[in-house]
Amino acid sequence: MPPIIRDKFTIHSKAIVCQDIEIRGDVTIGAGTIIHPKVTIFAIAGPIFIGNGCIIEEGAIIINRRKDVMRIGDDNLLEIGCRVECPEIGNFNTIATRSRVHHNVRISSFCVIGAGCLLAPTEDETLDDYTVVYGPSAELRTWSGRGKVQEADLRRKHAEYLKEMLPKFNRLRRGDGT
Repeated sequence: MPPIIRDKFTIHSKAIVCQDIEIRGDVTIGAGTIIHPKVTIFAIAGPIFIGNGCIIEEGAIIINRRKDVMRIGDDNLLEIGCRVECPEIGNFNTIATRSRVHHNVRISSFCVIGAGCLLAPTEDETLDDYTVVYGPSAELRTWSGRGKVQEADLRRKHAEYLKEMLPKFNRLRRGDGT
């Protein structure tokens, strides 16, 4: 019988986490991270560490089925309805609307998983920095990195707006499990 993982949330005081999320297991959420309502975070076998400045939108699902720690780096954007099970995500990635990333993929930094893409290789795979996954057959290409400063500015403004608006319309969760 597998060991029972107790719910333990550590939410940084500067994070904005809506009350209306489903969270199970050992989860740590970093400073400046924003989690919309209707998000599911399940640390089934091992803990999940979510870095600083991430934005996790409605309906996103994050699941760790491995005993190892799942690490989600800083400044990542997980868009509406995406499902992430990969053990490691670097910094400043975008996982677009309704895309799915399986447990045998590791994502480096500055990667984009396109809308509706299914990234489920048959063996372990690591996406190099600046990889873009797009299209119905999840094709790969490399991004030049042009426009990343503008993208960072846009994300920062998006985060500022959310920090102001989410608390007006949603109850927030504190780091003590409440």
